[in-house]
Amino acid sequence: MATSEDITKPKLLPTKILKCKNPDCKAWVRDEMSSGDQLCPMCKGPMGRSMKHLPALQKKAKPKPRKPKSEFDL
Repeated sequence: MATSEDITKPKLLPTKILKCKNPDCKAWVRDEMSSGDQLCPMCKGPMGRSMKHLPALQKKAKPKPRKPKSEFDL
């Protein structure tokens, strides 16, 4: 059984988002991930700027390029 000590909650940071202005649509997107056209990806309505407390994004490590194998390597 997991205890509260076993489960670590991610730290939430205030993050800029774009939120759909249509009251029937609940879509939002991180500002840094938006395409710049400021149209809702779901209903194509207008988007407005807002803030939301979200976990920080994890940056993926770029894989190191492989060295070409030579015929002398064993």
